Amino acid sequence: MISTYACWPWIWDVRLWDAFWMFPVRKLYALFGLLTFCVASPPAFPSSGNGLWYAHPGTTADWIVDGLVIGNGYLGATVISDPANDLIGLNLESLWTGGPFQDPTYNGGNPDPSLKASIATSLTNYRRGIFGASNGMIPQIGSLMAAAGAYGSFTGAGYLGLQRTGNVAAANYYRWLDLDQGVLFATWSEGSSTINRTYFCSNPDQSCIFHTQSSTSDYAGTITFSPLQGQTPVPTQSCLDSATLQWRGTTAVSRGGTGMIYEVLARMQTVPAGLASCSTSGGKTTISFSGVSEVTVVLVGNTDYSMDAGNVANDFSFKGADPHDALVSVLPPATQSNIFATLLSSHQADYALLNNFTLNIGQTPDFSNPTDVLISNYSDKTGNPYLEWVLFNFGRYLLFSSARGTLPANLQGKWGPTITCPWGADYHANINLQMNYWAALSTNMPVDVTQSLFNYMEQTWAPRGAISASTIYNISRGWVTHDEMNIFGHTGMKDGAAQWANYPQSAAWMMVHVWDQFDYMNNLTWLRAQGYPLLKGVAQFHLDLLVPDRKFNDGTLVTAPCNSPEQSPITLGCSHAQQVSFQLFSATLKAYSTAGDHDPLFLAELTSALMTLDPGLHIGSWGQLQEWKVDMDKQGDTHRHLSHLFGLYPGYSIPSYVEGTTKYTEEQLVGAATVTLISRGDGTGPDGDAGWEKVWRAAAWAQLGYGDKFYNELTYSIFENFGPNLLSNYNKGAIFQIDANLGYPAAVMNALIQAPDVPTYSQTLVITLLPALPPAWPTGSIKNARIRGGISVTMEWTGGAVTSATFSMDDNVISRPVQIKSGAAVMDFTSASGQLVTFSP
Repeated sequence: MISTYACWPWIWDVRLWDAFWMFPVRKLYALFGLLTFCVASPPAFPSSGNGLWYAHPGTTADWIVDGLVIGNGYLGATVISDPANDLIGLNLESLWTGGPFQDPTYNGGNPDPSLKASIATSLTNYRRGIFGASNGMIPQIGSLMAAAGAYGSFTGAGYLGLQRTGNVAAANYYRWLDLDQGVLFATWSEGSSTINRTYFCSNPDQSCIFHTQSSTSDYAGTITFSPLQGQTPVPTQSCLDSATLQWRGTTAVSRGGTGMIYEVLARMQTVPAGLASCSTSGGKTTISFSGVSEVTVVLVGNTDYSMDAGNVANDFSFKGADPHDALVSVLPPATQSNIFATLLSSHQADYALLNNFTLNIGQTPDFSNPTDVLISNYSDKTGNPYLEWVLFNFGRYLLFSSARGTLPANLQGKWGPTITCPWGADYHANINLQMNYWAALSTNMPVDVTQSLFNYMEQTWAPRGAISASTIYNISRGWVTHDEMNIFGHTGMKDGAAQWANYPQSAAWMMVHVWDQFDYMNNLTWLRAQGYPLLKGVAQFHLDLLVPDRKFNDGTLVTAPCNSPEQSPITLGCSHAQQVSFQLFSATLKAYSTAGDHDPLFLAELTSALMTLDPGLHIGSWGQLQEWKVDMDKQGDTHRHLSHLFGLYPGYSIPSYVEGTTKYTEEQLVGAATVTLISRGDGTGPDGDAGWEKVWRAAAWAQLGYGDKFYNELTYSIFENFGPNLLSNYNKGAIFQIDANLGYPAAVMNALIQAPDVPTYSQTLVITLLPALPPAWPTGSIKNARIRGGISVTMEWTGGAVTSATFSMDDNVISRPVQIKSGAAVMDFTSASGQLVTFSP
């Protein structure tokens, strides 16, 4: 075990803390590193080094950079682990402002149906304007847009406070997040007593647990609920019983709305038993305890939101049952023995599902430097394989902890103890939502990590998306969404600039995830019941959205009007839209017979569209891959998005190039993509400084086989955008945005194993091992990675070269030609159910 040295007690001197706020975040934590030079990692820190640890508590005000997060998909908790007043920020996954709960007239941001005919005329005129303009552009498409209405925001539920009675002179303080078991710990001493606190959120039990243990039987304190700053209406608090706090409220309303009901219950158990006492005084409800050695608090919470009511039959009310009775049924009885041990065991057994996959990049754990010191000392010039490995595991932990509820992981996962969140912490689907899930399949995460995503699309996008398709585009088949979605079926095009709003490709891109779910997991029952209906509905809409190109008159089908995501030109044949459409139609065609579809007219439409679709692959005047069909790219445009490189990564138009698809060769397209990626810069342009744009660039460089450039971009993202608590941030810590955290493991995986999709099952699936391995990771291993084709991979490498690899096929896989490549070594075979293939270069 690693020995522990005492932290200096004077780090708690409030005068020092006041002085520290004058320092920028990175300098502040570097200073903490100096103050805590005397420490090594806590004795119970995992011997694998798989975790985060600190020698000081966090602060509620700076939760974005020093709060540690736990969650189970249903609940999120942001923890600072302050010995005196441990304020835990609480989130309920469905607690949102806005929607029909605020305004019963909310219609998902769609135009009034009475405007359908005039909108159709406007759309026709917009297309004529684009095709007739010398530059292929028009200035606006305002008739297609509508006011967002009560769009709303993800919002916090309040704080649970764990308060210590009396003066606290804490010493020997540590807190750490154990990523081997998904549990957060804190420990400190108070005189002769040692206090240990444990925090975790259990998915099977839909609850969060906070357990405090004292080495002596004189521990005393209180627990309370308190509102967020500015939280209105302020929830009511009361004693449900002598050991249970109740926190109950509604969101704000307008136009006759009733507000969304939410409730949180916190039940206490003490050792010795029965020493919890709930009381209300002056409007404040408190559970007090004293003379105990252990305190366990079990917290549950929910709202009356229901996706099942997000449809025409329920008038898109999204309103379900009052959560109270269900919450009471989930809480364990206060008299139940061993509540803490039972719930911890349940959580650990569930969390073990995440550990079926493992990665080793030759890291050496650092038990001498806390995580905040590691991040403050990190250099993108030299890297640190240990920190890079921890970040990989942390990204998987965050997705596992936020995606397994009813709703998918949003822009902040499920964490945001604030009244409103940047961009509403909604579902931006022009890169952010997609990146959240890039690593789910390749790192072999449990199926329920992605299931909430598909349920969400099926129940909140498709029903109202069909109305958007009809009203905005005059299309009667299928459904559409745009760039920004909430949990209330917002599928319209938000009123404002077209560069943000004009993105009907969002659902089409998400269908790549639907197809990949089947291609990786081979679940035919799921494909027929949910996957294929989603694919077909979106494909039908996009078949009707495409129009003949009357600008270039080259016999192709294009999207018009289109915007390349978050770029201002309103034009035709945007490369991204065309590449996404190609992949959507190809996936739907591959799924057609497997899913048992017998619709020959639809099959003929798909086949014809794939033959005439402009592929969105054009090389421009300075050798770039064009962003638009009209050659108007500006050299040196460092825009954050790589939208026209979708076909490079995460798409497959370029890496799985089919001869004859375009007039170019594969070599020419790869060269053009490289020119574009260089021109796009390192992800720190004048338009922002986000982690996700760097992670996307890292994955793209890996796809091109540049291990050095991949690593340069990956390390730069760590240096520039990951805070002391390893959460990714936007613009130097001002905003927490989780997509870079969740996309980071996918970028790493793309440097180690590549198996891009192919248009047909007859085309060879090429698996490349270590395609972009950086010199910093010369030795390592992967256990139980997943690739498409229902294949699991276990691999080891030494000296930068693969030494062994095994490929295990699932039962009932679709047989296909496969080629394995590693350096100069090549192996070909045809996959078959239950097959085991050994590759030894």
